[in-house]
Amino acid sequence: MNFKVKLVTVAIGCGLMSAAALAGTSAADIERLGKDLTPTGAIRAGNADNSIPEWKGGLTTPPAGWKPEQGYIDPFANEKPLFTITGANSEQYKDKLSPGLMALLKKYPNFTMPVYPTHRTVALPKAATDLIRAEAPKIEMKDGHIIGRVFSNVPFPVPKTGEEAIQNHILRYTGGGYDRTYVWFPVRANGDTYKVTFVDRVVTAANFDPPQEGNMGFAYFGRFTSPATLDGTIYLVHEPIDQLKDARSAWIYNSGLRRVRRAPDLAFDNIADGTEGMRTTDQYLAYNGSIERYDWKLVGKKEMYVPYNTYKIGDKKLKYTDIIDKNTIKSDLMRYELHRVWVVEATLKAGQKHIYGKRVFYLDEDSWNVLEEDSYDTRGQLWRVGLHGLRQNYDALVPWHSVQVWHDLTNGNYLVTHLDNEISQPIVFGKKAKWSDFQPDALRRAGGTR
Repeated sequence: MNFKVKLVTVAIGCGLMSAAALAGTSAADIERLGKDLTPTGAIRAGNADNSIPEWKGGLTTPPAGWKPEQGYIDPFANEKPLFTITGANSEQYKDKLSPGLMALLKKYPNFTMPVYPTHRTVALPKAATDLIRAEAPKIEMKDGHIIGRVFSNVPFPVPKTGEEAIQNHILRYTGGGYDRTYVWFPVRANGDTYKVTFVDRVVTAANFDPPQEGNMGFAYFGRFTSPATLDGTIYLVHEPIDQLKDARSAWIYNSGLRRVRRAPDLAFDNIADGTEGMRTTDQYLAYNGSIERYDWKLVGKKEMYVPYNTYKIGDKKLKYTDIIDKNTIKSDLMRYELHRVWVVEATLKAGQKHIYGKRVFYLDEDSWNVLEEDSYDTRGQLWRVGLHGLRQNYDALVPWHSVQVWHDLTNGNYLVTHLDNEISQPIVFGKKAKWSDFQPDALRRAGGTR
């Protein structure tokens, strides 16, 4: 499937620079942050017809009387779609649609895209944006290594290469860590499905007691609580910043065997448990982990219709049965807006192994979150389409994926995750912990064995 991209801006020759040493962000570009660029590096101004408005600081306050137990109330609940894109009218919008979205519109009659007015809601705490400005001159990519990054969540606010852009997604701001419970559903083409319930905790290096220095980025603890076949399975991950310098360290507690073992395969295209093969390990949160198996190309920046301000699907009044549909989720629960995105193309290196031969990521210019992904098999055929709805969590100033959906175009299956409609406890950001609680011995204790 051919895709002719009309670029707003193009980083000339950026695809040839990935292996070279690149200096940090220039002093001239640093001076632009907070002026014609937002503090995270996006274009502050709107577009020519103002269908993308100027960024004016984002959404930084909850609704009056709001409580976390209510979930994230939709600040735009009274808005109506400007129009709806369907398979029948998709050709007139194709310049602003990814190949994956075009394929979904053509393949599934119930997949439609309600398009709403654009709101640039992304905002980060001042402490986070101050770090971006302070560290950006010192950070560089060299032969796949990220050098000089300490705490910044946007190491490359003005990226020159695909490697730099995807690092902005990998290291994006998540509130210093979080504690949450959520569910996902692998849904077969015939409608068969089951619920997976998962608890995960992430703590960044600075939030540990004692704080972790050097190459440590964060630690991750994840536990299944359903279904029965996975209940009690626990993961522990120590995630380095530079994954060419130090590989990810991972352990798994198997509740059936009541033992902890190393999990060196918890990476890349290892199939994630409980997904029925519909998501690889490195697709958790759209993309995570080492970038070493791909050549990364920064194609440029483009205006596209993307899932954005997707508060509606998180409404606590909804049951999961209200969300699940055949081949995809209920389209009227999604929200699409016109935004500028960075297009980043990853092509599998010669001699490397992965089930995806090529992947195209569409990164939000304001938050650096991946909003869409098109994954191709090793023959070059479009295989899977990922949609990652963005929501500004206004209490913690964290841009967040409120829903993620991966569609398999070959068999009609899909996976929907990040749902918490029927879960009472809210997400907790700014998670702090003792370093000793994120060690293999703690994994044994959590699993009920010694």
